[in-house]
Amino acid sequence: MNDMSLLISAAELPGDGPAIPVFLVGADGLDAALSELSGMQRRFVEASGFAAREAEIALVPDTEGALARVLFGLGKNKAHKPFLTGRLAQSLPAGTYRLAGEVKDARLAALGFALGGYRFARYRGGKEGGEEKTRPRLAVPPELDASELENTADSVALARDLINIPANDLGPAELTAACRDLAEACGADISVVEGAELEKEFPLIATVGAGSDRPPRLVDIRWGEADAPKVTLVGKGVVFDTGGLDIKPPSSMLLMKKDMGGAANVLGLARMVMRAGLKLRLRVLVPAVENAISGRAFRPGDVLKSRKGLNVEIGNTDAEGRLVLADALALAEEETPELIVSMATLTGAARVALGPDLPAFFATDDGLASALEAAARAEHDPFWRLPLWPDYDSWLASDIADVNHIASNAYAGAIVAALFLKRFVEKSAYAHFDIFAWAPKARPLGPKGGEAQAIRALFTYLAERYGRG
Repeated sequence: MNDMSLLISAAELPGDGPAIPVFLVGADGLDAALSELSGMQRRFVEASGFAAREAEIALVPDTEGALARVLFGLGKNKAHKPFLTGRLAQSLPAGTYRLAGEVKDARLAALGFALGGYRFARYRGGKEGGEEKTRPRLAVPPELDASELENTADSVALARDLINIPANDLGPAELTAACRDLAEACGADISVVEGAELEKEFPLIATVGAGSDRPPRLVDIRWGEADAPKVTLVGKGVVFDTGGLDIKPPSSMLLMKKDMGGAANVLGLARMVMRAGLKLRLRVLVPAVENAISGRAFRPGDVLKSRKGLNVEIGNTDAEGRLVLADALALAEEETPELIVSMATLTGAARVALGPDLPAFFATDDGLASALEAAARAEHDPFWRLPLWPDYDSWLASDIADVNHIASNAYAGAIVAALFLKRFVEKSAYAHFDIFAWAPKARPLGPKGGEAQAIRALFTYLAERYGRG
């Protein structure tokens, strides 16, 4: 996993000098910030053209030429952008720093620094490969829990790393191995269903993965006291999606290594939960499959029996994610946990509606939805609720089976997919997140590539609801 050790508690600073202050400065506070500098320093900053523009950095030397302080621009816009500090981790020279000046939320600012400093260098040779050069570090105030911030950053890095690994190096077996590594590191139990048992017990998962030479499997992780409140996370683990016989065009296949982003995100969330010792009984289900093309691949028009017993007519083999989730959700429902959460890179319709940065979510309970939305606002980890609109459920009707897994029209694709999943969760409170799991461009929060979405807010909700150990 990517090393995210960019934070240090101020109480643990080495004795070779204090941390270099980084003053956060809005455009309207520039004159005040300059007034605190010596004449030489002020002339130096003015000559550099520093105007406190957003994410602009001025390195201010002392009389000996050593770095004395940093000015970091917040711009003219007064909107709170707590993760702008990620630019510091991407731009500052090696050294230990501390935040000063206009810091509105020290915890999120420190987290932004850690998340912004993420790098994926697994396939980089030369100067970026091998042993990484010294990175800037941020000293966080003693009143902040540096270990908790590091837990969050490392868990986000786990999700990002898994998504960034290409499918040739991350098949169902390798995704299963990552699950096993996490379980062993956190003291959790793990079991894996595959082969003939998978075909018998989880026929949808087995059928979706049958077209690949890399066999499918279902990973089942359990952690926590057996009598604690039960929470189950289900993550779509399609390691690559060709679309099956309804093959995708090349442009749509380019990012399909990220189709296991739901699994990566629930594993990141699970890591946060287990490391923090939340007072709940956690279960994580990951159907790990590849949707490939061969003589064994399932076909449009096939009728497949699900674990729940519903016969599902296949309208399009490129809507495979909801099939593997359906069997996993049916298993989750069998022990009636208090809460089931599924995460999946499920529909292009959600991206068309909300774009790459704003996941869609659905909830069967208004109180649950409101609490999740409050956590999202607090953590600046956004998502947007879409309705489980019951009138659209009839669009899943099949002429020959219990249900089709897609609608016969092109409308409301994300809602229809969520309604299909809801058929497999009838008793437990249920929230489903239709995520993109990818950042299309670099930003303060991190580089272009795999992304963790909604899991910081979900962790905050779970911690507030169940408490810490």
